[in-house]
Amino acid sequence: MARDANRPLRVVQFSDSHLFASTDGKLLGLNTDDSLNRVLDLIEKEQPAMDLLLATGDLSQDASVASYRRLLAKLERFPVPCYWLEGNHDVTAPMRESLGSPEKLSPCVVEIGNWSIVMLDSTIPYEVPGELDEGDLAFLEQSLDAARGRHVMVCLHHHPIPLGCKWLDTQVVSSADRFFDILDRYDHVRAVVWGHVHQEYDGERNNVNLYAVPSTCVQFKPQSEDFAIDDAAPGYRWFDLHADGRIDTGVSRVQGIRFEVDFSVKGY
Repeated sequence: MARDANRPLRVVQFSDSHLFASTDGKLLGLNTDDSLNRVLDLIEKEQPAMDLLLATGDLSQDASVASYRRLLAKLERFPVPCYWLEGNHDVTAPMRESLGSPEKLSPCVVEIGNWSIVMLDSTIPYEVPGELDEGDLAFLEQSLDAARGRHVMVCLHHHPIPLGCKWLDTQVVSSADRFFDILDRYDHVRAVVWGHVHQEYDGERNNVNLYAVPSTCVQFKPQSEDFAIDDAAPGYRWFDLHADGRIDTGVSRVQGIRFEVDFSVKGY
């Protein structure tokens, strides 16, 4: 059945699943395969009419082909396209091998309705912090030029602004000033969306909405000086992208389940 052109586009974002080759793999004491399954079950229950899935990085903890293939198999239940971003724990070659659709891996542009979603690779191979290099910034600018007359959402893995977590803010995209200089030249950019921070964030800069999503596994404690884990449940974010450029959004978290996390661990 064709979608109703009068309703907004429903886009769902999940991030930072940190899967391992084994289904027994744990991050900070939490079984990441189980927590992802719970979040995907919640998406299936709450989002029967979604149009698109965005997976915004750190999809694997060990960058194994097995973990990526298992993720792909899990997503087969959803009859919508899913596009992947690379995170600092991901590795390009096994992602491409597993996904089998390189056009669905960053950098790429998703055109849906009268929206363009620009997917950027903010990773530095085998390093934790983020960066958009000359090629990434050129791709962004070319994509924004090509999307004139459409509304634009820009997605990347790392956060481009400080969030008030001192330890985490050392990992902000190092070229964020140049990134925003480009965005400021275009009036059709409506939102910037990222993962990596394992916490919810809603903000605004120069009339552009800024959003971060919870992880599907362990959550980081907001406003923390040192590495700290939060007791919030795993979750995902949904967006309604309206034809006039407005965005409605919200975060939904798994309810009624206690996730066992090792709060004594001081890094990941």
